[in-house]
Amino acid sequence: MQIKNRQQMLIIVAGAAIGLLVADSLILSPLIASWKARSTKITALRKQVGDGEKLLKRADALTSRWSNMQTNALPNNNSEAEQKVLGSFDKWSQDARISVNSITPQWKRDSEDYTTLECRVDASGSVGTLAKFLFNVERDAMALKIESVEITSRDKDGQNLSLGLQISGLMLNRSGENGK
Repeated sequence: MQIKNRQQMLIIVAGAAIGLLVADSLILSPLIASWKARSTKITALRKQVGDGEKLLKRADALTSRWSNMQTNALPNNNSEAEQKVLGSFDKWSQDARISVNSITPQWKRDSEDYTTLECRVDASGSVGTLAKFLFNVERDAMALKIESVEITSRDKDGQNLSLGLQISGLMLNRSGENGK
């Protein structure tokens, strides 16, 4: 009879092992995967909530900065914008006492929301006058960005320099604007 008990015991152990294997693959593994996915989702949502709270704390500063950007953007008319930029270049060059040889404006429609005015400026002067000119361009409130600066010597002593300046100005599309 021991053999029969042994066979029954082996059948029970084998059945239990198969049952545990099936339970693991059908119940335990999916539950663990689900818990990990939920944990990842909860972590991501907590991060989003934290980011949102930070944005809410900075809302006044961001709104003020956006308002300032809108105020300092180029006028919503190509000819007015060009006149404003060219007038500013004239003012800056006179203040810095440099000679502007050429200004080449070019419009680029980057998206529906904004357009950029790219200008290539060629000028000449001394180190001090070119530095003052660049300082005037950079500190102005107008929405201009210096894209590239090239300075080369026009004489062997380096007293007379040539400046190649690439700037871009921002013109926001304000048609149908509702505070966005």
